[in-house]
Amino acid sequence: MNRKGLILLGTLLLGVGLDQLTKYLVDTRFPVGTVKPVLPGFFNLVHVRNRGAAFGLLSTLSPEVAWLFFVLSTLAVLAVVGYLWYRLPKDSRGAALGYSFILAGALGNFLDRLRLGEVVDFLDFYLGRYHWPAFNVADSLICLGAGLLIWVIFTEEQGEHASHPH
Repeated sequence: MNRKGLILLGTLLLGVGLDQLTKYLVDTRFPVGTVKPVLPGFFNLVHVRNRGAAFGLLSTLSPEVAWLFFVLSTLAVLAVVGYLWYRLPKDSRGAALGYSFILAGALGNFLDRLRLGEVVDFLDFYLGRYHWPAFNVADSLICLGAGLLIWVIFTEEQGEHASHPH
């Protein structure tokens, strides 16, 4: 297996494994609705369920429609991102890691939707009364992957400009 494949395999195993383990621990130790202060004024562990998309978007859809929509849209995202990963040159480690993070995060939340019909969220950051919507490890992986891809795009573009002056 080439390095790009090892990056994907390792990221999927570790990322999905950590995501599902943390959700299992929250699910088995905290009833839904629990709020456990960790750093008062900044961070709580919570147990919330999200039937919608990021930040609760589309959470007002009926459970059946929401489930079907999110299963189909996640399959489409997995296919597109998987294809983009596949098309990468074998030496594109940064981009391979970015796509692998996104795939691991999407797969982690996809497993929740298949198993529970909704996603388990438990990380709650806030300042005073201003809360960031609760999220999970899978959401973090998706954001890290997107950020890494943006960084790779800008650094590759700067590298090209440096090596090809006008």
